[in-house]
Amino acid sequence: MQRLLFPPLKALMGSQCLRLLVPRAAPRAQCGCSCGIRRPLRPGQYSTISEVALQSGKGTVTLPSKAAERVVGRWLLVCSGTVAGAVILGGVTRLTESGLSMVDWHLIKEMKPPTSQEEWEAEFQRYQQFPEFKILNHDMTLAEFKFIWYMEYSHRMWGRLVGLAYILPAAYFWRKGWLSRSMKGRVLALCGLVCFQGLLGWYMVKSGLEEKPDSHDIPRVSQYRLAAHLGSALVLYCASLWTSLSLLLPQHKLPETRQLLRLRRFAHGTAGLVFLTALSGAFVAGLDAGLVYNSFPKMGESWIPEDLFTFSPILRNVFENPTMVQFDHRILGITSVTAITALYFLSRRIPLPRRTRVAAVTLLAVAYTQVGLGISTLLMYVPTPLAATHQSGSLALLSSALWLMNELRRIPK
Repeated sequence: MQRLLFPPLKALMGSQCLRLLVPRAAPRAQCGCSCGIRRPLRPGQYSTISEVALQSGKGTVTLPSKAAERVVGRWLLVCSGTVAGAVILGGVTRLTESGLSMVDWHLIKEMKPPTSQEEWEAEFQRYQQFPEFKILNHDMTLAEFKFIWYMEYSHRMWGRLVGLAYILPAAYFWRKGWLSRSMKGRVLALCGLVCFQGLLGWYMVKSGLEEKPDSHDIPRVSQYRLAAHLGSALVLYCASLWTSLSLLLPQHKLPETRQLLRLRRFAHGTAGLVFLTALSGAFVAGLDAGLVYNSFPKMGESWIPEDLFTFSPILRNVFENPTMVQFDHRILGITSVTAITALYFLSRRIPLPRRTRVAAVTLLAVAYTQVGLGISTLLMYVPTPLAATHQSGSLALLSSALWLMNELRRIPK
């Protein structure tokens, strides 16, 4: 009997697909004999494969939850870095006034740049049909056009890289079963925000290519669409970085005291203020408001300039008057650094872990560095390298604020 049954059974159990479903060996029954009878399996008793993979009917071995969280956290950290690169490159594109050089928008077709002289001349002729060339750059040469074209091309290609960095690994991790149910919702939201960000970019550029009612108006993209484009990028960056930090950094079990609760709320409010300050920079860039008053701390000869409420109704000044836009950005910047300073001194009064204290000190140092960069950019009439560094400082400031918030987050019991 053994000779008849055991060889086929061994061959069957050696199959790779069935090896995953081998039941855990049960101890021999205490019957006093060596007949090899095994106890019946209890429901749900399997070998050392993840029960999640078995119950879902998949033959894929999933990683342990902690290992999967680390992989997903590192992936989102890389994704937030790509978004930061897109924001910085977009700022340089805006500073060099290159954003309207590519007048067509194709997802695949425009990935190949012109290669011959004929293709470059055809691209240049298309650019000449739009207001920016007719009003501002009517004496531009082909070599100058190539520079601004490559700047916008780099920004668009980097945007496609960001999309691939999110969507392809997300599909892989989803199929592997490395995403929890809550993480699946977050990943779907992040991928959807990436696609929405691309649509906002197209919508923003379109506003700068349209003919204005007044033929003498300077062609520029709408500051509202620019703010929406930058704001969605900042939301994507913050959400990705926050999720990655939550997965990668070990949690502190801080006691729930009234002082800690106050500090946590203050940190959340300060981070929101930093985000609002960075977003107001989009209106400064969209209206070239950094070139209106290039003095500090006064604006010209007065603390409050006379042309602060030029437009009517009054609310229009907040978003369309360059003087008011620069004034608001200054006030928000000063308020942010004041709040960060108060947050730092408040954190000194509470016993906190060492890493949390380092986060508070880093936030304070980055804040004062950012203020110095902003004042220098203003006094030097917005040079491109310094202005790009100032914009990078906004991302560093947001990162430091998110780090501190993550350190102070409430740990579930």
